[in-house]
Amino acid sequence: MTVEQQSGTSTPVSSTATLSVPSSPKLKALSHETLQKLSKSNLVAASTAIEHVAARTSSSVFVYDLAENAGFGTFTKSWGNTSKEFASVVSLQTRAGAGLSLVGRLSQGPSKDAVKGAVLTAYTTPTGLAAMVQSLSYLPPATPTSRLVIQVPAVTPVGENFSLSPTIAPFSPVVPILPQGFTVLLSAAPQEAVDLATLSYSLSDTHVIHLFDHHSATRETGHAIVPSFQLQTADATLKEGLTKAGYSFFDYVGDKEAHTVIVLLNGPLAQAAKALASNVTGLGVVVVRVLRPWDEDALRQVIPSSAKRIHVLDDVPTATIQGPLYTDVFASLLDPSTPGPVVRSHRIVPARTQEFITKPSSFSAFLLSLIPLAFPPPQLYGPETKKLLFFNSPGASTADVPRVVEQTFLSQRSIAARLLSDFDVFSKPGGISADRLVISLKEESQLPVALTLPITTDSEGEADFTAVLDQTLLKSHSVIAHTAPGSIVLVATAWSAPELLSNLPLEVVTLIRERNLRLCVVSAKELASEIKSSASAETAIIYLAFLRLYLGRLATPDLVLKVSRGILTDLVPALEVEEVAKRAWDGLVEVEIPPAADDAEAPKSAILKHFGFNAIAVETFEGETVVNGARLGSWHDAAKHILFPSAFTPPDVQSSSEYPENPALRPEIPDRTFLITCTVNRRLTPEDYDRNVFHIEFDTRGTGLKYEIGEALGVHGWNDAQEVLDFCAWYGVDPNRLITIPVPGSDGTKMHTRTVFQALQQQIDLFGKPGKTFYSELAEYATSQTDKYALRFIGAPEGSSTFKKLSEKDTVTFADVLHRYQSARPGIEVLCELVGDIKPRHYSIASSQAVVGDRVDLLVVSVDWVTPSGSPRYGQCTRYLAGLQVGQKVTVSIKPSVMKLPPDNMQPIIMAGLGTGAAPFRAFLQYRAWLAAQSIPVGPTYYYFGSRHQSKEYLYGEEIEAFMQDGTITKAGLAFSRDGPKKVYIQHKMRDDAAELAKMLWDDKGAFYLCGPTWPVPDVYEALVEALCKYTGQTPEQAGAFLEGLKEEERYVLEVY
Repeated sequence: MTVEQQSGTSTPVSSTATLSVPSSPKLKALSHETLQKLSKSNLVAASTAIEHVAARTSSSVFVYDLAENAGFGTFTKSWGNTSKEFASVVSLQTRAGAGLSLVGRLSQGPSKDAVKGAVLTAYTTPTGLAAMVQSLSYLPPATPTSRLVIQVPAVTPVGENFSLSPTIAPFSPVVPILPQGFTVLLSAAPQEAVDLATLSYSLSDTHVIHLFDHHSATRETGHAIVPSFQLQTADATLKEGLTKAGYSFFDYVGDKEAHTVIVLLNGPLAQAAKALASNVTGLGVVVVRVLRPWDEDALRQVIPSSAKRIHVLDDVPTATIQGPLYTDVFASLLDPSTPGPVVRSHRIVPARTQEFITKPSSFSAFLLSLIPLAFPPPQLYGPETKKLLFFNSPGASTADVPRVVEQTFLSQRSIAARLLSDFDVFSKPGGISADRLVISLKEESQLPVALTLPITTDSEGEADFTAVLDQTLLKSHSVIAHTAPGSIVLVATAWSAPELLSNLPLEVVTLIRERNLRLCVVSAKELASEIKSSASAETAIIYLAFLRLYLGRLATPDLVLKVSRGILTDLVPALEVEEVAKRAWDGLVEVEIPPAADDAEAPKSAILKHFGFNAIAVETFEGETVVNGARLGSWHDAAKHILFPSAFTPPDVQSSSEYPENPALRPEIPDRTFLITCTVNRRLTPEDYDRNVFHIEFDTRGTGLKYEIGEALGVHGWNDAQEVLDFCAWYGVDPNRLITIPVPGSDGTKMHTRTVFQALQQQIDLFGKPGKTFYSELAEYATSQTDKYALRFIGAPEGSSTFKKLSEKDTVTFADVLHRYQSARPGIEVLCELVGDIKPRHYSIASSQAVVGDRVDLLVVSVDWVTPSGSPRYGQCTRYLAGLQVGQKVTVSIKPSVMKLPPDNMQPIIMAGLGTGAAPFRAFLQYRAWLAAQSIPVGPTYYYFGSRHQSKEYLYGEEIEAFMQDGTITKAGLAFSRDGPKKVYIQHKMRDDAAELAKMLWDDKGAFYLCGPTWPVPDVYEALVEALCKYTGQTPEQAGAFLEGLKEEERYVLEVY
């Protein structure tokens, strides 16, 4: 039957308005220019604007995997690859020691970033930030030319289903050990998040951590995001910057004479608490915007003198951990001379946060329970607010319907329309999308969409309108349960009304009846095919059906067409607009629900699943969900490559180089690569010695490989062939089967095909060390509940000690984990994506190209050990290099280094190398000897070398002795620690030459270099400080400051590992 024109729910949309907006843009395709044009048109989310600020303001952006997994960093990487106006981008994994790359970048000499007077930015999540904090203690103090900003999208997987939550609990335990030189900012609203992100780059005397609500607010579209102030030079203090942006350390909302005050960190729950306090007598809320530095005076000023009870809400991982916020508040308000208010701690664990987010009424009830007087919970949003909910499958042809509907309301000046898209990738193959659209008057308080329209497992109905755009969801998921009583449900289906009823589970029919829901259907796909219009006709028909239902009794064919014409012309050809509108009007049908007596005929279904928000973005390929685009192939794919080479061969890149790179060679490697040939592989230590140190030479003729003194050679090593074949046999995968994998950084647009054996031997880091995320991701493929929960536990914060033991003590590999948990067997294409690529290992080049010509030398020590269980372990790349045969080809790349000779050949150099740390100094000595042979004068050259035994580990000893004889080495300090009755190290030899070292560094502009392990760094530093104090009259503090200054001049260079 046709739809009866009943009185619809009240709507902010004027029935006489003419609406016209551009078609919905896909954010994936946003260019920088497009972003600038759209920044004021409400189409860009705040998180995208934050990326834009960071990418335009930083010299380099480090994108950690956890941030990218949370949907933050993709735009930055895209911009960095396409325009020089944006920062260069470095992708990093969150592993033990996360953050050391940032420390190194800001600590090692005058990096290009410092010279440019710019800032380094890192993207990570609260979990990644917690792993990073210990490393941050080594950061040098912030300066106008050397600072770090960490942008932290607050999204954390919680619970056994890994639902995404805004909790920052993983960060809380490490706040007390955060270095003093950090400012910690927290934002909640979209505009505030962009403002504080902008402010982060104007603070010159501090490193900054900015946490923002990426769970909901900053991912919403519909906000006009424009920074409240312009970013000037980095010279503002924190207080000045906040004031200029219109903010303060703390916000107070509520009763000015409140007896009960809630204190909590800024975030989505703080937004809800503020809305509640605005409507409840006797309650006040203090929102903390600046966690570090903590301002006690500012806190005391905002808390009313009438306050008797202070309740502090702390995000904590477990209830046994005391949060830092309570400690700060308690210390600020503690005054032994006056009674003062009672301060109570409430430890909010992630599960409780998730309960509050998915069921805001429980949060309101919790806050009201802290007030002595009973209050009915007030509504946190305005009475005119309308809530629309759209369920669909990712990548469906109708995926743009919510965005198109949003545009209708955005064109109205008095209306605020905010859209939030979430995904569930666990409960259904291919995933489910849930788009929440909240419409309200602009002057009304705007809570995050996730709080205004929560999606919870026991929903009593929140949405004023629900659209189910994938009919199969009605049989598998409890999607209609989110619809408020008396509201409308629109189903886009190929079923007729009777067919739909016959397919609805009994509990769905019962729910429709109990809530008096109006169930309407439209066969959009069939109607669109009849018109034979554009691909967007299906979207247009559903949009028209929505408008008719939303306008209620006011709806007429002419009015619906008038309201929608502007949008329709962007979806279908102008000549077909009226035909599409007519068919949509005639095709909308309301389903008559039969009486309960007929329920016996309704199908009995399995238990309906619930939508769980566990993903921010889902990709599809040819109708199937794809893990980063990887898929298995066959020999038919290879035949296509042979028969149609022009379609699969990478396009030639025009290059003026004499030796252009072949784009078909190792396309998965982003660096410029060279294929060189091993000509010498000689062991330097005795065969019976427990350390295998070997010297390798490569022929580079015909490759165009050029390198500077001190640079490193990146070796792209292979896994052991027999171990790969053994793994394939055990895993049950044919090593000769083809696998097609996307080229990293190509967004799936470039693919390369190879056999499974080639992929596992040459590319996939199968025998590398897994990070915590691998355990969590692998758990979803375990068929055994025991394996599933064990893997989830190891990957969760609670399993940190177990993970640490596996990683550091047992040194398990990806392959070991698969052997331990044998029920977890993802397909080989998925496994390749989970494991990731082998990273190149970089070795300091032990030769000077000016001397050796078309050759590059390396000095390498084999890495091997035995685990506590007795299993042998080998360093992946050193094992590969040790087994190289003469004539074998190796893929390499060049990595720049700070280990450079001074510009003036007369400047003295002091070199200190331990073990294979002698490699770059061999290149230094070769070059200085070559200069001397050409009668070019050079300055003094001091060489210190340390190892255990002279007879076994005097590396390049004959060459060193020759350099000493011909005067290339002015003086050598050789320390063989195990040869004498007393251990002697290089710092002892340096103390013997203290006077000369002090003179060379202080008077003669000498340069000092140290290469090798990290352990001697403090002792070597102390030896130099003592020398400067003794022979230049400096205090230890002055000598230390002098050495720090040498770093900026590249005259105090450390390359340690």
